[in-house]
Amino acid sequence: VQLQASGGGLVQAGGSLRLSCTASRHIGGIGALGWYRQAPGKQRELVASITAGGSTIYNDSVKDRFTISRNSAKNTLYLQMDSLKPEDTAVYYCKFTVAGSGYIYWGKGTLVTVSS
Repeated sequence: VQLQASGGGLVQAGGSLRLSCTASRHIGGIGALGWYRQAPGKQRELVASITAGGSTIYNDSVKDRFTISRNSAKNTLYLQMDSLKPEDTAVYYCKFTVAGSGYIYWGKGTLVTVSS
């Protein structure tokens, strides 16, 4: 199974992007899904996560600007990013976790660049 992330690109500060992450085939027993990001010279950090039941967690730096959602039937994860800031510039990675086993799938990442 591969995760394909898309939707990244170059945007001006204040703009919006919508990231998507889709599994190459159905993954049974998917639990929590998440978006992470890694800026140059920094460690990878959690941006947002969503449980199978729809509960969400956001990094304080993106609260009220980003919205995570999922379509379990389509094995797809989304991240709506509004009011983007230059400090949001990073490679964004999606992560799928299988409930029970805890097995983790990572996407290859999509680059988001926000210009000032």
